[in-house]
Amino acid sequence: MALASPPDGADLARALRKRPFRRPGENLIVVALVLCAAVSILTTFAIIYVLFSDAIGFFREVSFWHFFNPGNEWQTLFNPRSFGVWELVLGTINVTLWSMVIALPLGLAAAVYLSEYAHVQTRRFLKPLLELLAGVPTVVYAYFALTFISDDVLLPLLGGNVSFFNSLSASIMLGLMILPIIASVSEDAMASVPRDLREAAYGLGATRLEVAFRVVFPAAISGIMAAILLAIARVIGETMIVAVAAGSTPNLSLSPLESIQTMTGYMLQVALGDAARGTTDYTSLFAVGALLFLMTFVLNVAAQVIVRRFREAYE
Repeated sequence: MALASPPDGADLARALRKRPFRRPGENLIVVALVLCAAVSILTTFAIIYVLFSDAIGFFREVSFWHFFNPGNEWQTLFNPRSFGVWELVLGTINVTLWSMVIALPLGLAAAVYLSEYAHVQTRRFLKPLLELLAGVPTVVYAYFALTFISDDVLLPLLGGNVSFFNSLSASIMLGLMILPIIASVSEDAMASVPRDLREAAYGLGATRLEVAFRVVFPAAISGIMAAILLAIARVIGETMIVAVAAGSTPNLSLSPLESIQTMTGYMLQVALGDAARGTTDYTSLFAVGALLFLMTFVLNVAAQVIVRRFREAYE
């Protein structure tokens, strides 16, 4: 009678997957984790439902064409009222553009320095110090932009050429706010590039600057692009800085010296109680919020596509 051969490693692994060994309390932990995940998912769907159901109520009174017509102004407080959302969209693009002009070169330069030039001890000190900027409350940034950047810097320098409430002061603070995101995430991506690539470039006679920008930077481009898109999404969703420093004047302009109103700034204005519940002004809050949700959703999808497209896998 032939003896059965012992199971190989693959058979043993399959058996363990079918009947995993668990300690008595592990089932409760698994159930708790599943419930936490379910609550987060249900909360997300509840937010989407409330947002779009009230937005549909707005579009019963205001047509899509009127809402998205570039020729219409955003004027909800005076007659004749108009709900052309492009002034709010362009205000959001305005602060996003100028904040990225400020934060992108500074953030990438900081990431290159921390990754390629800084001593290990210097990096351990500077990186947490840089990340402290992300912990400053946005209301502090907002009032600093209003009372110092606008009042003590821009007005004395530019005089009547700049409004007291202006996009530039808000953009400077937004740039400082997202600087840790760009610098820290980009530095993490650069640090994950294998040391062998750097050594090979140095062996061919490349300088440290050439290695940073021609070897490390391209190899970490997926993480860098993810950091940039994450920072853009953070700026688009910011409320307090733009509401306090940028003003509340819808304006179809990309000038950094003029007063503007962003989508989030208008949402805060309505949420403060200027519009009665159930009115068109009130439901316009959800229409603008739904559009903002779609914009950030597209950015997140684009980030995932870019990261997968340019991701480099190293053994």
